[in-house]
Amino acid sequence: MNMETVTLASIVMRCSPKMYPTLKKEELESVIVLRDGLAQLEAEDALDIIKYSICEHQKQQLLQ
Repeated sequence: MNMETVTLASIVMRCSPKMYPTLKKEELESVIVLRDGLAQLEAEDALDIIKYSICEHQKQQLLQ
């Protein structure tokens, strides 16, 4: 197992660069730990991570 810590921006730029301008700075700076590293990340899994991160940031905004 090759764990790797990356930012959401790294995932977005690798898998869906067109989404980059639509995300907020705080979302892009989110730290993500990938169990098998960025090289093994599949596009479908990347989109799930991006969606989850956006939802988490929206929840935090609602709680403030």
